[in-house]
Amino acid sequence: MGPSTGDDLGATVAALTADDLPPARRRQLLTRLVGQARARGLADLFKPRAALRWMTETVGEIAPYVPVRDLATLRRHHDGLDDEALAERLIRNASRATAGVGAAGGGVAAVEWAVAPTLLSAPVLLAAETVAVVAIELKLIGELHEVYGVPLPTGGTPRTVALLHSWASQRGINPMAPGVGVAAVLGTAARRELRDSLLKRFGRNLTTLGPFLTGAAVASYLNRRATRSVGDQVRADLRWQRRGLPGLPPIAS
Repeated sequence: MGPSTGDDLGATVAALTADDLPPARRRQLLTRLVGQARARGLADLFKPRAALRWMTETVGEIAPYVPVRDLATLRRHHDGLDDEALAERLIRNASRATAGVGAAGGGVAAVEWAVAPTLLSAPVLLAAETVAVVAIELKLIGELHEVYGVPLPTGGTPRTVALLHSWASQRGINPMAPGVGVAAVLGTAARRELRDSLLKRFGRNLTTLGPFLTGAAVASYLNRRATRSVGDQVRADLRWQRRGLPGLPPIAS
């Protein structure tokens, strides 16, 4: 994949992570993402192992493009909310965004059902939807770290590694712990954890292919529930970690 292709894919995914996207715009972006994924080799995505490899590589490639707002920006964008109220708003908004991706994916799938030959794009749709949902959750995780005073490492590779590791394990990154580096995500066990987590998401997104708009409703609900679970687990872990970090006041409930 050339640099421009990666930039285009990253820009599309970054746009999909925005709060409160109109449904038509989200569907347009997801359709664009499907086209970009198709351009990277449709045939390979018919093989489950190849699809999983594509998702793992793509999530790693788009992670640096995920826009994570700092605490000051988050407060400004959310009417001055702070601490637990801000964390709750972020989780709610991310859950709504992934629900919107599920609804958009179901809408695209409804067209695929109506036009039989284009069912060939179903594996690409599933992979693209999975990547979009993971990107939204990566953004949520990064911003929860800001809220709880545990910012992610700076720099492209360390930040990407931290985000992916946190998403796969559904735990916060402990800056006091050794070994939070490239090896933490590139090691065999950590890569397996990332692949397993992606595989679960990919399997759940099969609901998108329900006939007509039934898939949209189910995918929307499942995405919302899964993102809420990720947010709650990472928030609980960061809250616990914050108690042990020197120099940080307790977070207000």
